[in-house]
Amino acid sequence: MNEAARIKQASYHLYTFTASKLISTFGSSVYAFGISLYVLALTGSAASFAINLICSILPRSLLAPFAGYTADKYSKKTIVVLSQVVSMLSVAGLLIYSLLNGLSLTAIYTTTALLSISSMFTGVTFSSSIANLIDPDRIQRAMGFNQSAISIAAIGGPVVGGMLFGFVSMNVFLMIQVSAYAIAVLLESTMNFKLYTVRAERAVGEATKTMMTEMKEGFSYLKSNRVITVIVTVAIGINFFFSSMMIGLPFIAVQQLNVKATHFGMIEAMIAVGMLAASIYFSISKEVRFPLLFAKRGILGMSVLLAGMAIPLIVGMSYGVMVVYFLLLMLTFGMTNVFVNTPIGVMMQKDVDEEYRGRVFGILESMAMAMMPLGYLLFGLLYDVVPAEYVVGASSFCLIVLTGYLMRPSVLKEAHPELQKNLSNQPEPL
Repeated sequence: MNEAARIKQASYHLYTFTASKLISTFGSSVYAFGISLYVLALTGSAASFAINLICSILPRSLLAPFAGYTADKYSKKTIVVLSQVVSMLSVAGLLIYSLLNGLSLTAIYTTTALLSISSMFTGVTFSSSIANLIDPDRIQRAMGFNQSAISIAAIGGPVVGGMLFGFVSMNVFLMIQVSAYAIAVLLESTMNFKLYTVRAERAVGEATKTMMTEMKEGFSYLKSNRVITVIVTVAIGINFFFSSMMIGLPFIAVQQLNVKATHFGMIEAMIAVGMLAASIYFSISKEVRFPLLFAKRGILGMSVLLAGMAIPLIVGMSYGVMVVYFLLLMLTFGMTNVFVNTPIGVMMQKDVDEEYRGRVFGILESMAMAMMPLGYLLFGLLYDVVPAEYVVGASSFCLIVLTGYLMRPSVLKEAHPELQKNLSNQPEPL
């Protein structure tokens, strides 16, 4: 295939990948919203809702490294298509069960766990495939489009789900999800996951390696690459300390400041709006020159915004000013979140060797996801016994210290050797 044909195929991938991501993610968002409301309406128990959340998070944490190994070992296209088919069949199975017996908590929990596993295989494999699907010059655009699809689904899913929940049965939610997965499968089956591969065929000796050996090689590769290790470690820290925001935002706004439910919904939605705005920016802008430095500044900005949640608790504000403050705070937070994730994502697509990319992304997802339930538990307890302003302030400070240490100048120079040269060529200040 000549270069012009590859570029044309990459352009097709860019828009097909985005459409597939938007359709499947939007369907998942509608389903997740609907099933959450159904569980709460059925049981009236927060514990039942929490169990459903655990069924969504725990399998991803445990099996993500295996998904990464699978993505490196076998055909990425086959894994993506099969995992989407499994997702479709899981929801279709729940729909059939519902039509025959009515929905039960056991059936919902089982489906949630199956969806968590299958979508994790899809996500890890797709994450490790972007550099194979898209030409190097447009990887940032692909990452921006991908984030835009997620943001649109995050904004629109609950809106559509909320409207549907009041007028249609849960079976309609399930049919929407099945249809979304079916369309995604059709789109993904037309993509060439080897368009920009640079990976040589496996040698005969390598084919005899056991799964555990190859997974250990993934960890060894990660440890041997200082910059990628730093990225993974920082991601773990971000997920842990920003659990204080996920728990603290509703606690501070609703419980302590008595923000109305409708206004709080708008505040939460502003995170997705900010992510969408930043994603659009990255999809049309030039590639970030020093992504690790850019991400460091973004994380420090997010840390300051985290501490900013405590300001209304310390400084007296009228109700209107307080709501506007939170709206702007969450809008900015959503934007800085993408400012961190997109450049780092592009960097990992280009810097991680293709034969290890699946395992690295699998390890990243596993370790980052594992921090979320731990963070939820710890900060949930802390907010009950420690003033909220101290919790968010301490979380912000710890994240700033962690980022400053892990992303110290020596690491930035190793990641971007040209950075020091660029700085040395600048004129001395007057």
